[in-house]
Amino acid sequence: MAIQFQYNKTALQMLEKNLRMRVRALPTIKNKESALRLEVKRAKDDILQLENELEQRILAFDKMLALWGEFDTTLLRVEDVKMSVRKVAGVRIPVLDEVVYQTKPFSVFNSPKWFADGLGLIKELAQIGIEQEFSAQKLRLLEYARKKTTQKVNLFEKVQIPGYEDAIRKIKRFMEDEENLSKSSQKIVKSRQQQLKEAGL
Repeated sequence: MAIQFQYNKTALQMLEKNLRMRVRALPTIKNKESALRLEVKRAKDDILQLENELEQRILAFDKMLALWGEFDTTLLRVEDVKMSVRKVAGVRIPVLDEVVYQTKPFSVFNSPKWFADGLGLIKELAQIGIEQEFSAQKLRLLEYARKKTTQKVNLFEKVQIPGYEDAIRKIKRFMEDEENLSKSSQKIVKSRQQQLKEAGL
């Protein structure tokens, strides 16, 4: 990205102002990037932990696999998922507050006695699955924000700040050259006037 500028004091002041702003903002953006990097790592760890927990729960039910065939899957359904939004390193992240389940009434006497426990187990599995989905969404949002922040850091560090410094250097050299030329031409004019004065006397 080539920085557009003119060779005058106004352009120099604007470039210096833009450079100062970017130099001041860079540490903040870098801090945000490292915070996002840490949050991404945390989110990945959370997802891994939830996957392991879900796997362990499912393995624990393997012994009862034959019984699950007679379980009525319509007894329990997720009615609502209540959530809120929290800011993590400047990124709005959905947070799971509560999962509301709807349980159909069933006869305790006509159903196997483990149905009540089965409902509890299915709720636990559903809860872990929903938490896993929230963690995955959180990870997607954080990774996107981290990627954008990293791009901004690179843009500032590798393109804009060096570009502004280069443009400022060029303008200053141009203005110095103009000043030197002006002084030289004034000296030449002065010496000619002096020579004419001396020749006329």
